Amino acid sequence: MVTAVQIKQMSHSEKLQLFEALWADLSKIETDVESPVWHADALRETKARVAAGEEPIMDWDTAKRELRERFE
Repeated sequence: MVTAVQIKQMSHSEKLQLFEALWADLSKIETDVESPVWHADALRETKARVAAGEEPIMDWDTAKRELRERFE
């Protein structure tokens, strides 16, 4: 098990890798987890920006690469 102290000592790159591993595992579990209200609001706002041509669209691999470069 990874402790909060160990996480604090990780680099941004290591934290992103840990997050990806956690998300991959959690996303396999099919439970009825209700999204918070703010999440639906954020999705509607993003959808509106995309429709208006104000939000850049990129594939997930590109997004991950850009985030890694930004935080390494």
